[in-house]
Amino acid sequence: MSLLYAKGGGAVQIAEQIGARIKSGELRPGELLPPVRQLAAELAVNPNTVASAYARLRDAGLVATRGRAGTRVLERPLTAVNPAPQVPPGLRDLASGNLDAALLPALGVQDVFPQQSGYDISGDLPALCTLTADWLQAQGVALSEPAVFSGALSAIEKALRSHAQPGEAVWVEDPCWPPLLTLLRHLRLRPLPLAMDRQGCRLPENQAACAVILTPRAQNPTGISLSAGRAQEWRAFLARHSGCLAIVDDFWGPLSQQPLHLPFDGDRGLYLLSLSKFLSPDLRIALACGNPQLLQAMRADRYISERWVSHILQQIAARLWEQAQRDGGLLRARQAYQARREALTQRLNVLSPLSVPVGEGLHLWLPVRSETAAAQLMAQRGWLVQGGEPFRLKSGPAIRVSLANVGLERLAQLAQDLTDALSAGVAVN
Repeated sequence: MSLLYAKGGGAVQIAEQIGARIKSGELRPGELLPPVRQLAAELAVNPNTVASAYARLRDAGLVATRGRAGTRVLERPLTAVNPAPQVPPGLRDLASGNLDAALLPALGVQDVFPQQSGYDISGDLPALCTLTADWLQAQGVALSEPAVFSGALSAIEKALRSHAQPGEAVWVEDPCWPPLLTLLRHLRLRPLPLAMDRQGCRLPENQAACAVILTPRAQNPTGISLSAGRAQEWRAFLARHSGCLAIVDDFWGPLSQQPLHLPFDGDRGLYLLSLSKFLSPDLRIALACGNPQLLQAMRADRYISERWVSHILQQIAARLWEQAQRDGGLLRARQAYQARREALTQRLNVLSPLSVPVGEGLHLWLPVRSETAAAQLMAQRGWLVQGGEPFRLKSGPAIRVSLANVGLERLAQLAQDLTDALSAGVAVN
């Protein structure tokens, strides 16, 4: 790198000069800063002064110091998030990943929930924690007492803030859920892609990471679930790499027809159950179980940010969950989503050269020659699908098709249109 620093100066001044060059883009992400002794000699200052300046930059989240590997500039943090795209008139939405509102439990207007009047609320709602513990027991899983957080992404953020340092790497499924990649960038963590196959996320072949984030069932966007054999491979791998935290995002949870295979033993990892998919996306609640020390740190993080999750929301969630279990709403939703998926994959496997796994969940992930050409052809025929680029790191071009907004009567036409889209255009992605 070209050194333009003013000679001399203290640690604060050196850190400010380097920081300004990072923020202006003159020093780019991944660029290596000079070794401490080299820069100290060029600036005619004590090496301890440069080391202190680098420490200030590290604490500010601008660089990561990795011992003999040196000090590197980190990615810029997230500054804005694009709003959700609007569905153009005349297109049926198969892109957004929304749910079928008719399959969500309804909250009666007669329900009244007691409100807390002070700021001395403590603890999580026992009824909601009990529902979670009972459901996990029915899944054959024994974990620590659940803790309540404001959604799965918030819980993942708190776990990574407690466990990881800026500049470290995190293994993720490829393709994966785009907000997770955005979160990692915001936390200045490096995603390392792991390929998916029909048994779930494959194990790393090389490199090292401080954490891995896995989806045990209905992975978004592929719909693949973690097999018993693959989960056992992960348990053996994580037992050999005790410093790697396994975070399991079981977002499909009670809507799944597959058994829950955890990739970690006992309380050595973190299990998350989001309520969004089976109760309502607007219920920003997730329950976490697992490593007690990690959960304690996550609770401390929650206390200094949102402090608690609204007890009114927790009461609504508990009431809806009990209602959905009692009136069979969960079973109806589970069967309806799976029936659509099986009908579409069967037609696709007859019409197209692909062998599409049935899987489960809302989404199908279909390899294409050109994402742009496939999406354009589908739009011409009245379907809005999602191009795969935001989901993938190293995997090939594909489109994601969400099934909430299409009924069984439209699946034959959808299968024919998707078959035509698979080979549309040229392989330009």
